[in-house]
Amino acid sequence: MPHDSRPKFLNLLAIRQPIGAVTSILHRLTGVLLFLLLPVAAWLLELSLRDPAGYARAAAWLEGTAGRAALLLLAWIVFHHLFAGIRFLLLDLDLGMELTAARRMAWVATLAAPLAALLFVGGVL
Repeated sequence: MPHDSRPKFLNLLAIRQPIGAVTSILHRLTGVLLFLLLPVAAWLLELSLRDPAGYARAAAWLEGTAGRAALLLLAWIVFHHLFAGIRFLLLDLDLGMELTAARRMAWVATLAAPLAALLFVGGVL
């Protein structure tokens, strides 16, 4: 039987990643999304500062269903990037380098972000 030198198909979605890898990937993704959403945030700020009618338009957009969903998504992006960034800073300081501590910190960063986003959008924070 000859050796097959063709490349193997590697389905990355079928591979179960550890929580640390998921947190790292999401941290990078949220960083890119924050960068890409800067023009939208600047536009909304400029619209709200232009005149009272612009402020009313920006406020109406943010108070609608799509606006609330966008705010919830943006809050999750910000909080996840913040919490994962703090986790990586602690790892850089050699804090939480043991496997169980690293996994625990990854779970905390990943699960605290949606909770903080819900509390923020709900007006609690």
